[in-house]
Amino acid sequence: TIHPFISGNKWRKLKFVLMDARLKEKSTLVSFGGAYSNHLVAMACAGAMYGFRTIAFVRGEEVTNFMLGLCATWGMELRFVSREAYKNKQELFDKSASPDWYFIDEGGKGELAAKGCEEILNEVTGFTHVVCAIGTGTTFEGLAKAALNKGMQADGICVLKGAEAMDAEIGKAIGHNHLWMVHHQFHGGGYAKTSPELFSFIDDFAQHTGVLLDQVYTGKMVKAVVELVEQGYYKKGDRLLLIHTGGLLGLLSRYS
Repeated sequence: TIHPFISGNKWRKLKFVLMDARLKEKSTLVSFGGAYSNHLVAMACAGAMYGFRTIAFVRGEEVTNFMLGLCATWGMELRFVSREAYKNKQELFDKSASPDWYFIDEGGKGELAAKGCEEILNEVTGFTHVVCAIGTGTTFEGLAKAALNKGMQADGICVLKGAEAMDAEIGKAIGHNHLWMVHHQFHGGGYAKTSPELFSFIDDFAQHTGVLLDQVYTGKMVKAVVELVEQGYYKKGDRLLLIHTGGLLGLLSRYS
C-alpha cells in the first residue's frame, strides 16, 4: 500500500493520468464507478491533494455510504445515473462536458494506467511468478508487460464471472505469450459475491499474518493462489510475488 486511500495499485494507475491532465491544462477529473468504488475514493483524494476538481458518475440509485461520504468530504461531486445510462460512459461525459474536463474510464482503466502499473516491477528481482486480482484488467496488463521483460510468469485471478473475452483484449494489448495466464475459475460466483468460506479464509489469513484482505479482490486472489498450489499448478522452487491491490475500505462493508 502506497497511501491509505490512494491505496495499492491506485496510485500507479493515476500517476500518468494526472500528469497528462496537468499537461493538457485540464482542471476537472471526471470518472465513473459503483457506490463502493475504490477508484473513486482514490481519485477524490488525489484530486484534493493535487488541486483538481473531481466529478463522479455513480451507477444506480442515489445512496449514502462511508466510501461515497469520503469522496464528498474530499470535494468530489457525485452524480447518480441509471444503470442503463451508465452503460455509455462516453455519452454521459460528452452530454455535460466542459473544456476543462478530463475523462478517466471506470476503475481508472486505460493505456496510461497500464503504463503506471508496469512500474510495480521496476525494483523486483528473484521471483518466477507475479499474481494479481483482475477487475478491469489494467493492472494485470501492466504487470504482464513488465513480467515478460523479466522472464516471469504473470497470473491473473479474474473476480468477474463470464469474462473470458477479456483474454483477447489483454492479448491484443500485450501479445499472446505463454508467460501470462488469466484464471477464470476463482470468481466465487461473480463480482462482489461472497461466501462464509471466503470470509473464513480472510479471517484466518489475517490472524496468521496480520495482513488484511478484502472480499472483492485480494481475498479471492490469495485464496486462489492457495488452491493453485494445492492443485500442483505452482511447482516446488517457484517464487511467487502476490500484488496486494489495496481497496481495504471495502472490507468495512462487512460490518455495516
